[in-house]
Amino acid sequence: MHDIRFIRENPAAFDVGLDRRGFAASSADILALDERSRAIKTELQQGQARRNEASKAIGAAMAAKDMEKAETLKAEVAALKESMPALENEDREVSEKLHALLAAIPNLPAADVPEGADEADNVEVSRWGEPRAFDFAPQDHADFGPALGLDFEGAAALSGARFAALRGQIARLHRALAQYMLDRQSGDNGYEEVNPPLLVRDEALFGTGQLPKFAEDLFRTTDGRWLIPTAEVSLTNLVREQIVDVASLPMRLTALTPCFRSEAGSAGRDTRGFIRQHQFEKVELIAICKPEESEAEHERMCAAAEGVLQALGLPYRKVLLCTGDMGFAAAKTFDLEVWLPSQQTYREISSISNCGDFQARRMNARFKPEGEKQTRFLHTLNGSGLAVGRTLVAVLENYQQEDGSVIVPEVLKPYMGGIDKLEPR
Repeated sequence: MHDIRFIRENPAAFDVGLDRRGFAASSADILALDERSRAIKTELQQGQARRNEASKAIGAAMAAKDMEKAETLKAEVAALKESMPALENEDREVSEKLHALLAAIPNLPAADVPEGADEADNVEVSRWGEPRAFDFAPQDHADFGPALGLDFEGAAALSGARFAALRGQIARLHRALAQYMLDRQSGDNGYEEVNPPLLVRDEALFGTGQLPKFAEDLFRTTDGRWLIPTAEVSLTNLVREQIVDVASLPMRLTALTPCFRSEAGSAGRDTRGFIRQHQFEKVELIAICKPEESEAEHERMCAAAEGVLQALGLPYRKVLLCTGDMGFAAAKTFDLEVWLPSQQTYREISSISNCGDFQARRMNARFKPEGEKQTRFLHTLNGSGLAVGRTLVAVLENYQQEDGSVIVPEVLKPYMGGIDKLEPR
């Protein structure tokens, strides 16, 4: 959500930011509604003040036996009472239009975010690791995974496309990955583990920016709740409508949860395999902090996610997203892309965003700086640490052997109950 005062004071800068994101709305549209809203409120306040003043004057006129004046004042009060409901309705309508317009506008990009239309314009920041040189043609996980227990057909019979059942040793590897990530983030990296709700109300999804714009990407229950598309929703909203104790900042949270997405905008993309599913697990990272801390928290969160990839020995690259490829709520985003041998390319495995105060304004999440009387909005950040299914795909493909087996990465062996290699059955 945007600060209307910032738009009033910096309309040109606001328009430049929107133009960089390719968004059609302008400050003129917003300020026209804002001006009308303020004018109506002023008229209502003046009308209420005059009604109160005239009501008192009626008593004084009657006490002075000036009945003509009293009747004139009564007529004025009656006229005000009759006209004010229409103004109140207009005030409500204009305020709702202004709120809806502001709610539909994405966050403004940070100054160092590169210009661009789509992922082709993202900027590579760094690379880690060298892709493995295979002495055989590496296969796609969708081809050799079923022999290891990756069951697409059984899941499709139950639930349709974009679902998978993991069985036996591959289910154990998936669980090992999730537990390793959660242990690393909650232990080594100091994120507090949370087991949050998977069902949330409209307000929570509005707070993090999924509603109203992206409702078609979500699953809704019959009682009006929503299945979370990411634990970012549950974790970030733990501070909604709160004034957070400054001593608790920065607040760092992590959770391992299922996530549910309709993938409405991805028709035809990644239809094979385990890359893009309606249901998947993810270890989420959240930071809630003071504005001056958010840039450092962004780098810290990236390092926490990168550390998992490095420990697993998975080659990856870090890219800075351009203005046209960032998410709705983000001011700046780094993506981590892992190497997939079957595709001979890097694919996204983590997206790590600094949202500034954009989400906090939507949630009304604030803090009071030491020595100050006024509250300020918090900054929020989120990222994957990591997406478990995509990490499983990366491990399968990068550690595959010519006979269809898969070597278990060293850091996962303590979680595997003695299994050090997945064997085709």
